Amino acid sequence: MRIEIIETERLFLRGFEKSDVPFAISVWNDPEMGEYLPDPSEENMDDEYRKSLEILGDDEECCYLISENKITGEKIGTCSFIPSADGFVYDIAYCVHKNFWRMGYATEMVKGMIGYAKEHGGRKITVRVNRENPGSNAIMKKFGFKITGEFSYKKQGTEKEFTDYEYELNI
Repeated sequence: MRIEIIETERLFLRGFEKSDVPFAISVWNDPEMGEYLPDPSEENMDDEYRKSLEILGDDEECCYLISENKITGEKIGTCSFIPSADGFVYDIAYCVHKNFWRMGYATEMVKGMIGYAKEHGGRKITVRVNRENPGSNAIMKKFGFKITGEFSYKKQGTEKEFTDYEYELNI
């Protein structure tokens, strides 16, 4: 799903390209940065997983984005959203490279996606955040998201099980 660029105070959230795959792998599959993600570690990745990343920008249901510094063009993180069929609910996700943790970029990415959803008729935002992720849980509270449930999953290629909070925000 392709959209126009979302612009925030410091970032451009632009469509995912095949050339972004190495950056995405460096974030999602890193033991520290990808700790709370279901994606496999680099050593557990197979060719099928790698190939699936190459076509993320062409996904018709999910809008995969790369956040870039507006001035330097440096890649800051990734984010995505899936609008419901009626366009009223947007399920979002985000991840920031550890070189940019604690600088407010995740908050800015979430704010940008909420703004986009509002502008396009969205009425609700949903997001899943690992119970053990204090930074992301704080962001959800900051925006007024409410916990509506829990969801458990195993990290690909491991027996490690995680539990996420399911959050909702009416906009």
